Amino acid sequence: MWQRKLPRAASMNSMSIGEQFWSDEDSDGDSDGEDFFYGAQCHYVTDLSRHPQLDIDVGAVRDIYSESAVSVREYETIDDVDIDLHINVSFLDEEVASAWKVNRTEPIVLRLRFSLSQYLDGPEPTVDVFQPTCKDGFCLGVQLKRILSTFIANQWKNLSNEFLNAQQRKRHSWFKAGGTIKKFRAGLSIFSPITKCSSVPLIQGPGVKTRPAGQELRVTRLMSRSMSCTKGELHNSSPIGQTVAVPGSRSTVHITTRQLIQLFFSSQALIHCKSIPTLEYGFLVQIMKYSEQRIPTLNDYCVVCDEQHVFQNGSMLKPAVCTRELCVFSFNTLGVMSGAAEDVATGAEVVDLLVAMCRAALESARKSIIFDPYPSVVDPHDPKSLAFNPKKRSYERLQRALDSITSIREITQGPYVEIKKQMDKLDSLAHPLLQWIISSNRSHIVKLPTSRQLKFMHTSHQFLLLSSPPAKEARFRTARKLHGSTFAFHGSHIENWHSILRNGLVNASYTKLQLHGAAYGKGIYLSPISSISFGYSGMGKGQHHMPTKEELVQHYNRVNTVLQCRPVQSRFLQSRNLNCVALCEVITSKDLQKHGNIWVCPISDHVCTRFFFVYEDGQVGDANINTQDVRIQKEILRVIGGQST
Repeated sequence: MWQRKLPRAASMNSMSIGEQFWSDEDSDGDSDGEDFFYGAQCHYVTDLSRHPQLDIDVGAVRDIYSESAVSVREYETIDDVDIDLHINVSFLDEEVASAWKVNRTEPIVLRLRFSLSQYLDGPEPTVDVFQPTCKDGFCLGVQLKRILSTFIANQWKNLSNEFLNAQQRKRHSWFKAGGTIKKFRAGLSIFSPITKCSSVPLIQGPGVKTRPAGQELRVTRLMSRSMSCTKGELHNSSPIGQTVAVPGSRSTVHITTRQLIQLFFSSQALIHCKSIPTLEYGFLVQIMKYSEQRIPTLNDYCVVCDEQHVFQNGSMLKPAVCTRELCVFSFNTLGVMSGAAEDVATGAEVVDLLVAMCRAALESARKSIIFDPYPSVVDPHDPKSLAFNPKKRSYERLQRALDSITSIREITQGPYVEIKKQMDKLDSLAHPLLQWIISSNRSHIVKLPTSRQLKFMHTSHQFLLLSSPPAKEARFRTARKLHGSTFAFHGSHIENWHSILRNGLVNASYTKLQLHGAAYGKGIYLSPISSISFGYSGMGKGQHHMPTKEELVQHYNRVNTVLQCRPVQSRFLQSRNLNCVALCEVITSKDLQKHGNIWVCPISDHVCTRFFFVYEDGQVGDANINTQDVRIQKEILRVIGGQST
């Protein structure tokens, strides 16, 4: 909403910088009020008039988006004006919004400060990014602010009121009566290319305020940019007559080719999301369009240098810093890593689990392979050097720092500042390492409340675990509509989960990460029977023997005899002898190879983690849980359907 300042004489009792305003609604249709307003400006030399191009650009935002998409605040006595652009982020999935700590029910506000009288001919505008309820600790806002500051600085070099006015005169000339459709289309093709990034709503011309209808567009606008039809995919008709892209072949060669083609097209889509929108509707609309392009892909780019991530297995759910040393130094100074206190306060059980996973990976005989990523931690005594450097690994020094991290249970029992001081006395790198363990986690993992836990799993350590980036989740949903899905367990020793949470659940067959062999071929191994996956979860620490089904049943029957007399578990982990298993959703397509109760899925996009369970001292739940049991499936769907993330 445009807000106008009162004449100086009317605001003598206000703040030093006047912030009393008239709204458009108050003045519309009141010509006397308008005459008074503009007449008052002539009597006070300190009052500056708005530049007309500013009025035009603000009007374009309202015409293309809505009246509430922009608000303006003029400052008395100084030549400044704040323009607040409101970016609607309701298209984000609830899971994505929760992982990114974004409130999807309110807009992200881009606050730009221009010269009131000069607008584009004045000083370069400052930019601030926030949400009304997330002003503090809004990490996504820090990343977006850096992106927009760079974007504005680059555009400002060649921007002026006259240049922008000339661009808009060209656009208006296309609509003259003497113009032709051909000329109009040619003009659009040059100055207003339709965005190819499907995550961005189409921008329509001034005066056309229609919106894409239906919440079903919320997911596709965000994610389908990497679902483009490629040569490595076939098109089959779904039962409801829709055409959906599905994997075209089972063979290893074709799958590899398909992955390469998907990577290529995903990269092209990401590159386009950094393309410069047209100026035809003004600088403010250009900023909004660029922001809409970038927000859905923030997890694909380094939060500091804004270069596309080169992680081995692609992007993950949470935004992250890249491994470049300069970015690590900058990331440390952004204040993003200072959220350890907040994370311990709001998710202490998760932090406790992350530390346990890190410890297990570091103590493993395979740590040179599975302890990935290795920490990049700035030396608190020398901000220009790294105390922990992936290029110069020291597992012994890392172990000492990890041993000095105070237990999360103790951290929650006293003031965090005092606990930090104790850690600093023990080891100056203990607290920085704890910050890295928290901030480097790229998966969304939260403790399930008791009312949402799966009772048949017989453990209080139950977590919601989502690691798939938005694009992968979208491909998964597309495949699910075509083929359907079911649930199955995936077991892996706790020493492997430090890497899984940061790199994703991947096909490790025939790679250095493989531990158990690939007797049934290449792929992600799953099972509908919990006892089989529990067997995999207990392997590690050099235990490379794969037990038989009979051995598994005997072992877990013995464990279950102790289950009834087990004391009530603490909210924190009490032991270092931990077993863990994930419950995944898997696509039931022909690519899913079933060898009895051992399933192999060669397509990583067809497996998404949903839940994570931890057991202490070898104790597990019912060894014969079968996810194909109708009652079990109903319970899983109940928890998923009722769980708000």
